[in-house]
Amino acid sequence: MKFIIPIGLLFCASNLFADEMIINGCKIEPKAQCANMDLSGANLRLVDLRNADLSGANLSGADLRHAILKNANLSKANLSKANLARADMRHTSVKGANLSSANLEAINGWTLFGQGANFNDANLYGANLEFSRLSNAKFERAVLRAANLEMAWMTKTILTGATLENANLQEAKLNGASLENAIFTGVQKRYASFQATYMEGCVDCPFDWARD
Repeated sequence: MKFIIPIGLLFCASNLFADEMIINGCKIEPKAQCANMDLSGANLRLVDLRNADLSGANLSGADLRHAILKNANLSKANLSKANLARADMRHTSVKGANLSSANLEAINGWTLFGQGANFNDANLYGANLEFSRLSNAKFERAVLRAANLEMAWMTKTILTGATLENANLQEAKLNGASLENAIFTGVQKRYASFQATYMEGCVDCPFDWARD
């Protein structure tokens, strides 16, 4: 016996579930509660995860291009090799997170909370990190070319071997930071603070900086 299902019914059913995405028990939606869950390698491009709790989650290798992560909690999450290009990360917390080798090109990270995070070898070309909190974070060999770090708090931040060409560091605080072997050519640094900053081997660093 053959059953014929009306096309209209199939269309309605497909629409009912089209926008629902569940990965390893994590329902992908605003305010999602997915702490410590495994989302490694997931296709999360264009998703809306604003205000979500993803603390401690494994997002290594995930595709988060253009994702909305505004106000999300990604503290201590694993975002190594994740693609976050142009993601909305305003007020997002990545405190203590692993973002090594991640692609953060052109993210909107206004007031990003990244204290103690690992950005080693990450690509932050053109990233907006204005007013961000990055104390004790690691940016070894990271690309910060043309990034906006105006008024960023970067005390004791490690920028060893980082590329900061044409970045905006006006009024940024880099007291006690390391710029060893960094490239500082073309950096806007008006009113930036470099008290006790280590600059050995840095190209075009403000070696003659003196506190006003």
